[in-house]
Amino acid sequence: MSQAKFAQAAIDELGWFKAHRFLLLRRSCQLIVLSLFAIGPWLGLWLFKGNLSASEFMGVVPLADPLTTLQVFMTGHLPEISLIVGGALIALFYALAGGRVFCSWVCPVNMITDAASWLRRKLALPRIAELPRNLRYYMLAMVMILPMLSGITAWEWVNPVPLVYRAVLFGSLTGLWILVVIFLLDLLISERAWCGHLCPTGALFALLGKVSPIKVSATRAGACDNCMDCFEVCPERQVLKPALKGSNPMIVDSDCTQCGRCIDVCAQRVFQYQNRIAIKAENNQ
Repeated sequence: MSQAKFAQAAIDELGWFKAHRFLLLRRSCQLIVLSLFAIGPWLGLWLFKGNLSASEFMGVVPLADPLTTLQVFMTGHLPEISLIVGGALIALFYALAGGRVFCSWVCPVNMITDAASWLRRKLALPRIAELPRNLRYYMLAMVMILPMLSGITAWEWVNPVPLVYRAVLFGSLTGLWILVVIFLLDLLISERAWCGHLCPTGALFALLGKVSPIKVSATRAGACDNCMDCFEVCPERQVLKPALKGSNPMIVDSDCTQCGRCIDVCAQRVFQYQNRIAIKAENNQ
């Protein structure tokens, strides 16, 4: 599909803003979260102290990446109570909101991988065979095993998420080559290689998101005209076909990042967010 035609029907039908609204909201959310951490070292206003691996809100509420907490457990050391509480709070939040919402709405690396995906479309690069998607679960297993063998949280040395935060907050350029590798990997080797196939953090959040009530649903699947724009832009395109062609219009696959781009680019307004618990309760009345 040529770049000139991509999502043009949605832009013509809905207008440019509505055809990009969730993309704009996601970018705003990612930048706002980053800014809330940055105003501490930049301006001395410490709303959040730390980064997405572990932090404190207003010096009182602990927050932590559940994967970081689990790694500390696997070293054989009992984490501090603040890390346990912080990991539990974040795990609960994403279990309710949708686990991989973190990947598309908060994670700063998503901006890098989305840029690679945009450039692929811009350059009309041929589609490359994708890596097996269960690789990220092997990566997750490896990240959990390494602390057992080494006694340290080895993954955090190369985790690209805190690398972005250290670069922005403190000007640290150490490890930025990893972000360059991720960009080139997505651009030249395999589509969505990092976020869709390798990232262990995304794998853990996908597991947490299985119970989430908030899902994207193909509520007007019958209106689909097979333009394939949603397929072109979706970072986890394998989740779309069951909703569009199957008996259940709701995307229940936890691989879905709930980025909303399928909603944006669909001129036929096939997709929308839904609360499956509320729908089930309504159907039972």
